[in-house]
Amino acid sequence: MSSSKKTTTKAKGGDKSKKAKGVTTKELEGALENALDKAATGDGKLSGLDAAAKVLAEAGEPMNAKAIVETMLAKGLWKTDGKTPAATIYSAMFREVKAKGNASRFRVVERGKFTVAK
Repeated sequence: MSSSKKTTTKAKGGDKSKKAKGVTTKELEGALENALDKAATGDGKLSGLDAAAKVLAEAGEPMNAKAIVETMLAKGLWKTDGKTPAATIYSAMFREVKAKGNASRFRVVERGKFTVAK
């Protein structure tokens, strides 16, 4: 699987298009291996929703988005440079509840408070 074939793509526009930078199959395989290694060893950071689910599961009680984010950041589960991380997490959890319904990891227990699905 370690060929050095370069893959290129063309942007829309026919002959006048620019070619994308070629990436070798070997480079893609290396990136995939690195990602899998991080996932297996736990070196990678969690996504915001994964970290929120973990915090809620450990808390065992409903929490609001601000408390969830403060706990996520304090435990080093998530990192952000955003100005409103609580609003971001609230919105993402709420979207998951609406989109997935009973399959969601979260439940809204009262206005602004979430818990994990049992």
